[in-house]
Amino acid sequence: MFKRINRMQIALTIPEHGDANAAAAVQELLGGKFGEMSTLNNYMYQSFGFRNKKKFKPFYDLVASITAEEFGHVELVNNSINLLTRGITFTGDPDIAPLQNGLNKRNTYQFIATAQTALPGDSMGRAWTGDNVFNSGNLVLDLLHNFFLELGARTHKMRVYEMTDHPTAREMIGYLLVRGGTHALAYAKALEIATGVDVKKMLPVPDLDNSKFDYARPFIEQGLDNILYTWSDTDYQDINKIWKGTNPESGEPLQVIQGTPKGAPIPDLDDLPEEFAPGIDRDDYERIAKKLMENL
Repeated sequence: MFKRINRMQIALTIPEHGDANAAAAVQELLGGKFGEMSTLNNYMYQSFGFRNKKKFKPFYDLVASITAEEFGHVELVNNSINLLTRGITFTGDPDIAPLQNGLNKRNTYQFIATAQTALPGDSMGRAWTGDNVFNSGNLVLDLLHNFFLELGARTHKMRVYEMTDHPTAREMIGYLLVRGGTHALAYAKALEIATGVDVKKMLPVPDLDNSKFDYARPFIEQGLDNILYTWSDTDYQDINKIWKGTNPESGEPLQVIQGTPKGAPIPDLDDLPEEFAPGIDRDDYERIAKKLMENL
């Protein structure tokens, strides 16, 4: 079972004005082939289908705990996209075309279908597909795929970072560069234990360390490149049989933390009357609030 906590993994800057075209690019980091929906579903289905969990428990614990973190990554990228569409349209009579600023944006579907929030698709508007899930049932092959998947995701994050200078987008990407690098190292260490092959000598791929990115450095300074969480108060503790030793890039000790990070508040999106969202006016709200308070 999954336990949901009403917090995001990090705080995001609430911009006065977003950048809808940046939001379209960031969609790739959500619903692209190497986006967070892909990492989530790859690891989730591998954990569901993992054979001989008791015998290979440290590997199962690793994949299962990273699955839980990926749920939070999906949530974080979603909220980044939502904030990047902030302040693009304006409230007004339908005849003055209050959504006119969405007409020439790259992703007009975002203005039509979801009231300027994230879509389960990539930067070109293609819907995410389960065809992106790789679950072979072979432990070594799945670990190798996961290592490759994290490196592909890292490459795409670095490229989108270079496409936009919007601080909200870069905060999110900086954090995910650090956490994605941690996951890549975790899978590399798991592969080394399972096969004896030291693929972590290949890291980082691309050959540029995260400290080169201004928005990644604060998370490195917090030591987030050395930490794995169990995402459970009681289970998945055997990841410490894999996640041990030191970080090959920094020499810092690796650490397993029982539970979850402290997190930060989730942004509360404003009403968008021009989008009829949420579609509840003040009178409706007062009537609903009164009904909710009845019989308490």
